[in-house]
This record gives sequence, C-alpha cells and structure tokens, in this order.
Amino acid sequence: MEFTIGGRLEVRITPADVGKRVSVRRRTDGGGTGVEFTDVVGVLTSWQSGVVSITRKSGESVHIVESSLVAGKVVPPAPARRRGPAASFEELAAVTARAWQPVESEALGDWRLRAAGGFTRRANSVLPLGDPGLPLGEAFGRVRRWYEERDLPAYIQTATGAEGAQEVLCAELERHGWRREVSAEVRIAALAPVGDREAEVSAVRLSREPDAAWLARYQRFSTPGPHVLRVLGSGPSVWFASVPGSGDAPDAIGRCVVDGRWAGFMAVEVAPAQRRRGLATTVMTALARRALDEGASAAWLQVEEDNEGARALYDGMGFTDHHRYHHYRSA
Repeated sequence: MEFTIGGRLEVRITPADVGKRVSVRRRTDGGGTGVEFTDVVGVLTSWQSGVVSITRKSGESVHIVESSLVAGKVVPPAPARRRGPAASFEELAAVTARAWQPVESEALGDWRLRAAGGFTRRANSVLPLGDPGLPLGEAFGRVRRWYEERDLPAYIQTATGAEGAQEVLCAELERHGWRREVSAEVRIAALAPVGDREAEVSAVRLSREPDAAWLARYQRFSTPGPHVLRVLGSGPSVWFASVPGSGDAPDAIGRCVVDGRWAGFMAVEVAPAQRRRGLATTVMTALARRALDEGASAAWLQVEEDNEGARALYDGMGFTDHHRYHHYRSA
C-alpha cells in the first residue's frame, strides 16, 4: 500500500469520506519492541469524538484513535472479477431473497420485515435494502416491536464486502446495541462448469416438492409445520434432489432455485456415513444441468464461515466470494 507523497506519510482522509473504502496505517504499541504499524482496509463507517471506525470485508469493526493515524487514503472500488459472472450487490441480494421467502412480510419504507414462525434467520429477519423512511433509531424500534408481536427475536440481515453493501448500517446497528450472531459467505460461479463435472447423476431424483424422505435428511427440519414447506417451496422455479439410500432417508439431498440467469444451491446435505463419496458434487451437478436447461448461466450459494468441508468443495467447483452477509440480533 502506498501512502506517501514525496516520501512523506500523509493522512488524506477526512470525516467527509464516511461511506468510502479506505486504507489506513496506524501506530501501535509494540509491547516492549518499540513502535509498530498496522494497516487496515475497509469502509470508513464513522469518525466521531476522535475515534475512526472502519468495517472490514469480514464485517469486523475496527476502532482507531485518531491521534494514532499516520497515513490514510481513499481507495478505488475493487477490480472486476476475472472468474465467474459479473453481479452487483443489489442484483444478488434480490435474487437470494427470492429464493428463500417468508410466510409473512411487511414493508418499512424500502426495508422488508419477514417472518416464518422462526424457521431460519433468513426468513425471520429484516432485509434492509434502501431507506426505511424513518431515522434509523426509530426504524430499529419499529423492527423490535414487529417481532415482539410475533414472539420472535428481532434480526436484521446485512451485507459487507461488495461495492454498495451495508458497512455503514452494520456500524449503526452496533452503535444501537445490536450484536452480530452469524456470518456467511455468498459465493458465485459460472454455472456450466458445475453442470459439466463428471458425475453419475442417473441415481439422482428430481422433484418439485420435498417428500417425507427428503425432509428426513434435512437437518433444519426439526419443527414440522406448513410454514417450513412454504419457505422451502418458495422461489421462481424450485427443484429438490435426492440420492436414495438403504434407510428411510436419502444418502444425499439438495435444493436449487432457478431465477432468470441465476441458479441458487441450498440444503446440500449428505448422510455422515456416506461422506467423501462425491455425493454432494453429484447432487449439485444434477441440479445445475436442470438449471442450464431452464436457461440459467450463473450460480450462487451461501456457506457459513466455519463450514470448512463445504468451503473446500465449493472452492474446487470454481465458486468465489462475492460478499458476506450477517445477522444482527437486538440486545
């Protein structure tokens, strides 16, 4: 990172740059080894009372005492991806929301309050795309009351790490006492290479609805009810895949939602005793081929940060990070 002009370090950012992506260098105590320097890159989310706050791509907020800054600059947007489809944050956020719809929803300005009897955070959280039409403090209070009326915890889903994402909103949530509970990566890839993988897909069964066997393998199906089936069945064109096993539950399952050029992959699960046999790849390949037949060309999925096995699988299939999403819970 180059911070110098004429060989001198300079702080070339001001409070007017809040909301922009910046790179800063700060002076830190070396713990007896002298002065050390640390670099931080992210979105400048606030500059108040002598404290500079920067939200990294991971969603982590870093708070820096202004007097410790030795250099800083605004940096340009990240370069266009060289692999996979081009996608704006706004487009992908809308596509992912359509693939996992709530049972009940209500508008708050441009925000969307969503509920589904507590089945998954995605279907029971606010999707804050745009302006709520109220000052943020009032909007947060309205959100809390809406979920209290439904005996549900109040969650707001946010995103970081892409141009036009919501680092500033994340910082405001933290300032109002909301706490980040879960983070996950949204990954994208070209769809054709997923469908072109060598896999024996003849054993994969595809259907428009999940049957009892599919639900028996699905780990999140702990509270049966119509709201679960409504969420699972939501989306423009939904497909369920299963690889039959010797027991009551399939050896592997998956779900795909085709939406225009996008195919979203969810609920890819394999029986513990059947892992490392390539069944997850087989399920995704079969679903990708069906999505290609429907005209899709791009793929997306979501994976939690601590799911190392799934991350490695998706790396091998060509998926790359697009942005991260987070669920903030009201204190």
